[in-house]
Amino acid sequence: MGFNCGIVGLPNVGKSTLFNALTATATAQSANYPFCTIEPNIGRVAVPDDRLVVLSKIAHSQQILPTSLEFVDIAGLVKGASKGEGLGNQFLANIREVDAIIHVLRCFENDDITHVEGSVDPVRDAEIVETELMIADLESLEKRLIPLQKKARGGDKDAQATLLLIEPLINALQAGKPIRAVIPVGEEKAVERLQLLTSKPVLYVCNVEESAAATGNSYSENVQEMAKAQGAEAVIVSADIEAEVSQLDKDDQREFLAGLGLTNSGLDKVIAAGYRLLNLITYFTCGPKETRAWTIVKGTKAPQAAAVIHNDFERGFIACETIAYEDYVQFNGEAGAKEVGKVKVEGKEYVVKDGDVLLFRFNV
Repeated sequence: MGFNCGIVGLPNVGKSTLFNALTATATAQSANYPFCTIEPNIGRVAVPDDRLVVLSKIAHSQQILPTSLEFVDIAGLVKGASKGEGLGNQFLANIREVDAIIHVLRCFENDDITHVEGSVDPVRDAEIVETELMIADLESLEKRLIPLQKKARGGDKDAQATLLLIEPLINALQAGKPIRAVIPVGEEKAVERLQLLTSKPVLYVCNVEESAAATGNSYSENVQEMAKAQGAEAVIVSADIEAEVSQLDKDDQREFLAGLGLTNSGLDKVIAAGYRLLNLITYFTCGPKETRAWTIVKGTKAPQAAAVIHNDFERGFIACETIAYEDYVQFNGEAGAKEVGKVKVEGKEYVVKDGDVLLFRFNV
């Protein structure tokens, strides 16, 4: 089960620098001109989770295996992208393939780095990109409208149902509202099948100068106000700092960040926020060989959670033993949890919770 976040924004806002830091590589070319990233770069990133170390010590595991998220570095959009400006069609297609959008916004002044709009205004920049995505979505839906109307008049039930779904979406886009703001309750899967750009959840990343990494600045405050009004989330990072930190070992990272007044990496905040954005949770398997984290969507039942490990686990699912993370820690592992009745045996209808330590029983 793979989940990915596309890193988007205008040119020269720090997307590729952030991507390089996320993946601790230099595979995404960073340069002071638009469209330096022609093909999307893809990297898998470990999801930081302090619980893994705690669990592994209790289970005396030989190794720790974190779960991961995929990040896609997508080249900069410009005004007119929906009409093909600046390689726009290709980039819009790349965005269509991701599950969520990480929108990097330039929140720093630097005369040496060109801004395609001539000035720094992250809220305006966000609106430019969102507008291009909405125009592309509107064109996509309008192309489907006439054929659907013809089929619906002929009595096609599927066409009639699809029309009922997309007509309000078209109206919303024409009123300047992204699809994510107007998805009808219960129609999430149907809207997802339409592959609309503005239906995807969005996280705003405020890329600030080094001196503002701990506190933010007036630009990032404006972004946070915008995000709050949308029911979205915004995080503050300094991509340049993160690029430096990614090259250090763990101990040096902590010392470096502490010197800047930071308790943890901005990248950790981005990864954690991306995880929440996709409505993901983590469960664990623990043993002497390994302690491992597994990713599932919130609300997943036990057999489908087991399938993340192997499809045979779902097919032959019998039951699962579950221990809450807090109980596993408090009672020093599986044996201690069993002694006090904290190990529960659950069936096929059990909804896995974040932090569950699971042992699956199956027969294939």
